[in-house]
Amino acid sequence: MTRNHTPWTHADIPLLQGRTALITGTGGLGFETALALAQAGANVVIAGRSPIKGAAAVAEIERRVAHASVSFELMDLASLGSVQRCAERLKQSLDAVDLLINNAAVMTPPHRRITADGFELQFGTNHLGHFALTAHLLPLLMNSGKARVVSLSSVAARDARIHFDDLQFQSGYQPMAAYGQSKLACLMFALEMQRLSDELGWGIKGIAAHPGISRTELLVNGAGRWSAAGVVRRFAWFLFQPAAQGALPTLYAATAAEARGGGYYGPDRLSETRGHPAPARTPHAALDVAACRRLWSESEWMTGVCFPSLKAQPSGTARSWLAEALEDRLTVPGPLDFLSPP
Repeated sequence: MTRNHTPWTHADIPLLQGRTALITGTGGLGFETALALAQAGANVVIAGRSPIKGAAAVAEIERRVAHASVSFELMDLASLGSVQRCAERLKQSLDAVDLLINNAAVMTPPHRRITADGFELQFGTNHLGHFALTAHLLPLLMNSGKARVVSLSSVAARDARIHFDDLQFQSGYQPMAAYGQSKLACLMFALEMQRLSDELGWGIKGIAAHPGISRTELLVNGAGRWSAAGVVRRFAWFLFQPAAQGALPTLYAATAAEARGGGYYGPDRLSETRGHPAPARTPHAALDVAACRRLWSESEWMTGVCFPSLKAQPSGTARSWLAEALEDRLTVPGPLDFLSPP
């Protein structure tokens, strides 16, 4: 998986018959991840906010993969209500989720925007939406017995920090700083999830990955389209690796036997911007356990969705005891007025 070994590629993905994978995002890295998992025989569910893009993604996978098992679920990560409704439908239709890939993201809108619940759009979508989705799906993940939750970070997390004094960037919004915070939060969520899984016996691997710099709509349509960096992104596209290559670290984290819980994977060349999957350098900020736990606690408070702090029960009882525990979680009514723009 490194330059000193045979590179890990799509050919190394194991057979996944009987496994169910949920991927957020209908295009770019999400589509390439869904396609590869469908080719390996997984039952793939793509979740996204656009029924048109979702239907197109499903149709294209079915065109490329004979007998593909793939479907679309409507979900807007920028709405906690939409996330909960999607999770409830999935709990009615599935017995277990083996792979949850928290992939979808918003990148650097030039002006501060908020979600339906009043959060800064990038933090609310990239981190809080996936945090809530994972919490809602915990019964299905535990029913798997060997589930993995893969959270997508970014090279932008390297120099980022969590602005605990202003998580919503209400004062002095900076597009890239806010994006970097959201992606650092995704990484910290994965690491803390693994620690809690170990402590509480959830039997779930929390793993993080990043795609390097890949040719996706997220990159091309980022903020500053006509700045020097934006022009390079739009017209020097050949400098960046294809989305299928960028999806490899995610696929490695999701399927490789060698991928460890609490691991972080990205491309192995050119300062982790391209190449094949290898262990990525974890930013110092993500190694602060106290900060990870504070972020987790504040995320529970903001979303109103709490992960139960109970030891895992014997196999077969996860659904019932978790349902009881989750019934006692906090609820946040309507948009959070105190998070509205000043």
